[in-house]
Amino acid sequence: MTQMAIATDLNRCVGCLACSVACKAINSVAIGSYWNKVLRIGPNPIEGGSGDFPDVEYYFLTVQCQHCKNPECVAVCPTQASHKLEDGTVQIAKDKCIGCQFCVMSCPYGVRYLNQEEKVVEKCTLCEQRTAEGDVPQCVSQCGGNARFFGDLDQGLDSFKGAGDYVLGSFIEPYDSSDVHMLPDVGNGPSMRYILRKHKWQGSL
Repeated sequence: MTQMAIATDLNRCVGCLACSVACKAINSVAIGSYWNKVLRIGPNPIEGGSGDFPDVEYYFLTVQCQHCKNPECVAVCPTQASHKLEDGTVQIAKDKCIGCQFCVMSCPYGVRYLNQEEKVVEKCTLCEQRTAEGDVPQCVSQCGGNARFFGDLDQGLDSFKGAGDYVLGSFIEPYDSSDVHMLPDVGNGPSMRYILRKHKWQGSL
């Protein structure tokens, strides 16, 4: 089994939006639409603090298609335009898409949208055009904080590679299993992983 995914070290993410810009540029994403969003979580009171500055904390959370293990968007697609590849990624065959938006409505993360000009649904492809040639997604290669890493979940997070072939396991600060999070799982099995240390995880969207 293979399940390609992105792991993001949220303690390293500075919210520069380079991943969003790089994604839009390489995939020609239309103005007003995003395949990769960066949300600011907080500021929230630090546990035991006053709740007033400087006793607050926040972090940035990157959200895109989660390339789920059991994607509901694939299950509801009447034409099989949405499908899962052998590498675990979820893709859309535009020549089969009829723009019904069943997949948009079924996605628990709100990361699909209808391209009004082409009348087909679009979303993050994990830069299939790059990964098929052995490269990392553009959002990973352009991450200014070296916070994003790409790899196969079945091989373990420590094997994920970032820009410049940095390996997550030997590059970032130590973490344990309690520091690894994912977006809410409603039976779909989201694949993206988020590493967050010394902050309260608030990843419910």
